[in-house]
Amino acid sequence: MLSEFLPSFSDPTVLLVCLAAAVGGAVRGFAGFGGAMIFMPVASAVIDPRLAAAAFLVMDDILALPMAVRAVRICDWRTILPAVAAAMLTVPLGAAVLAHSDPRLLRWGISLLVLALLALLVSGWRYKGRPTLPISCGVGMTSGFLSGVSQISGPPVIAFWMSGPSAAPVIRANLIVYFAISSLGAFAAFWWNGFFTMEVARLLVVLMPANAVALFIGTRLFTFASEKTFRRVAYTLVALAALGSLPALDGVLR
Repeated sequence: MLSEFLPSFSDPTVLLVCLAAAVGGAVRGFAGFGGAMIFMPVASAVIDPRLAAAAFLVMDDILALPMAVRAVRICDWRTILPAVAAAMLTVPLGAAVLAHSDPRLLRWGISLLVLALLALLVSGWRYKGRPTLPISCGVGMTSGFLSGVSQISGPPVIAFWMSGPSAAPVIRANLIVYFAISSLGAFAAFWWNGFFTMEVARLLVVLMPANAVALFIGTRLFTFASEKTFRRVAYTLVALAALGSLPALDGVLR
């Protein structure tokens, strides 16, 4: 029985978290992002959010490493590196704002910003040519700030690359590499705060097989997907991130 291996949780709890890991892995493999958007809300509802976050961070970085290795060959480093550097600078600022602001008002602002970015994407607007260094840094700063405030760092960089002229494989590679590098800061913070415990290790033994199989399936599905399908999946994930963070839905989702 799973509860014998993980005495802190019941079997239904572990199975639910495994299901979330599997669905999140499939989404991550297909789109290059979105695993946390699926896994964290479900897992945090039934287990300690710190345990869920630490387990997801280790699981996602280890299992997605082959994706990152392949992605570095086709990604656009000239836009990734400035964005990552700028994001790491503004994460502490976002955390400071979180510590001194009205959380409910802040969440409304974040949700509305993400929905505005989604509307921009759906409108079909595209910029032409290569983005300049200030634009790449500005997007990274916005992403880092939102990460510090709410852990919802994806929408700005998703909107950034998806509104450009790059093809779906390059967009996906940019997102994979961006999140792989930016997660290093999270690793350092989690280690410093003692989040990596034996309980996390035991949970990973259960979660990683489900996530690995689903990640492989999602990656294979991407090879058969059209540009239109890829964009639709990405838009849906951004919408879920925005709607899931709306305070008005707390009674339903939480």
